[in-house]
Amino acid sequence: MPHRFSLPHAPAARKFLCRPRVVVACACVAALALFLAASPAGEDPSRLRAYLMGPLPGGVRAREETVVAAAVAGSFAGAASPSPSPAEAPLSCLGETNLSGRIEPIPAPSMFLVPAPSPAENFDDGSMEEPEHPEIKGNQPKDPAPFLQEPISSGSRTMSSDVNGEHEHHMDIKPVLPRRPEAPLWSTAADEELIYAKKEIMNAPLTLDDPDLYAPLFQNVSVFKRSYELMESFLKVFIYHDGAKPIFHSPELKGIYASEGWFMKLMETNQNFVVRDPNRAHLFYLPYSSRQLEHNLYVPGSNTMEPLSIFVKNYIDAISAKYPYWNRTKGADHFFVACHDWGPYTTKLHDELRKNTIKALCNADLSEGVFIRGKDVSLPETFLRTPRKPLRDIGGRPVAQRTILAFFAGQMHGRVRPVLLKCWGDDKDPDMRIYSRLPRRITRRRNYVQHMKSSKYCICPMGYEVNSPRIVEAIYYECVPVIIADNFVLPFDDALNWTSFSVVVAERDVPKLKEILLAIPKSRYITLQSNVKRVQKHFLWHPNPVKYDIFHMILHSVWFSRVNQM
Repeated sequence: MPHRFSLPHAPAARKFLCRPRVVVACACVAALALFLAASPAGEDPSRLRAYLMGPLPGGVRAREETVVAAAVAGSFAGAASPSPSPAEAPLSCLGETNLSGRIEPIPAPSMFLVPAPSPAENFDDGSMEEPEHPEIKGNQPKDPAPFLQEPISSGSRTMSSDVNGEHEHHMDIKPVLPRRPEAPLWSTAADEELIYAKKEIMNAPLTLDDPDLYAPLFQNVSVFKRSYELMESFLKVFIYHDGAKPIFHSPELKGIYASEGWFMKLMETNQNFVVRDPNRAHLFYLPYSSRQLEHNLYVPGSNTMEPLSIFVKNYIDAISAKYPYWNRTKGADHFFVACHDWGPYTTKLHDELRKNTIKALCNADLSEGVFIRGKDVSLPETFLRTPRKPLRDIGGRPVAQRTILAFFAGQMHGRVRPVLLKCWGDDKDPDMRIYSRLPRRITRRRNYVQHMKSSKYCICPMGYEVNSPRIVEAIYYECVPVIIADNFVLPFDDALNWTSFSVVVAERDVPKLKEILLAIPKSRYITLQSNVKRVQKHFLWHPNPVKYDIFHMILHSVWFSRVNQM
């Protein structure tokens, strides 16, 4: 008797199935089915193309880059632009908005070692004002060339209040991972130490009741503590001596760009991390100031940052020709610190600087394709009035004496602040003290700093850019910061859990701001305010750095980024 699976009575079908091409096709289909069942692509059909086809061909990518570059260049030249996208649509106090598609700032899901795929003016009223650059602001030349490694998208996020007033974060995160850096041209002992550190951090012992680290403030206190210990034990930084003052080696210690200046000052005088032998270095610091670039090279009225970008490009070309260290990793083990808004844009003429270098930026905006989450570092913007006494006026009133619900005073630039003033300014609501500038009748009784010390919540809206020095000011004065800046990566998000000591509100929810704040229960507010006082030490500048202060937190974020790339 013939086998039941044979085809004795179907010679045509048997002849067809025995053809070599058909056999190969059937085998391919079976193999594909097994592959999808066993791979991440089987969990998410949208990833199938990446597994089967890989990246776009060079010609397609080149055409895309040409189209994007032409569009951005045309916009900057004053060409007619299309209607604004939902992310660009103007806000409205009446709720007539179309911002549901905005990507909003979110704290990092956890500290990770391999990203998971799932001039300043102080007015007499005490208010702090950012300098204006009317030649550029509102029409800044954005870099048209997209990165080969896409920035990690933070997905979407909304904030709402449950029946108990607790704020829940509804996230739909599908991050796009930054491209892994290429292997260095040759290995060093420092590379081996970084690889060892990564293994140690991945197996960090559980931290319980550390008196110096309050666990709720951190994404993962055990990982942070072990990483910090290894940084103290291993990290060596080489600082290039090239470059003349004032752009290089000239820290500016006052005003809203003080973060980059204070870091430069403390880094160049540090004896624990700085090494003279570059062959021992894990990281290479590029000691230039983005504020000094703007102050010395920008031509008022020129409407271009080209001279700044050319200067930076020539500097990188010079050190890469003079020394072998940049070329070994194509800049992946180099970093710079820039707090001026223009810091990200001055890198546009040097591909390796933009793509590979660790950029510590105050202007940590995901939407512009410059800041790369998981590699770059969000730098806190700190406004210092008295450099000789950086801790002056630190502190605030106890909870019972904070009689103002919410407070903001400042210039009305950017897309958020005018809406904030329209909705809540002009004494529309006695609980919401929102001013374009504090009136003299008010400053006679209570100045800007005293308002922050007496408020429950300090409103920190973005200005021209996403970053704002008010966030750290609120922490200094023990006022719970309310951050309104979509696409903003919060400082030290690789380590700190911002939901434990701040409130993040979507730009579209400015008309509901009071409702959101009142929905937070008193017990929750007391916890937030108490945590603000606890996290304060991680944002303080000291003339001589102390453990876990802002200098060490910045350096740790850069260290952690480099370890993460290994």
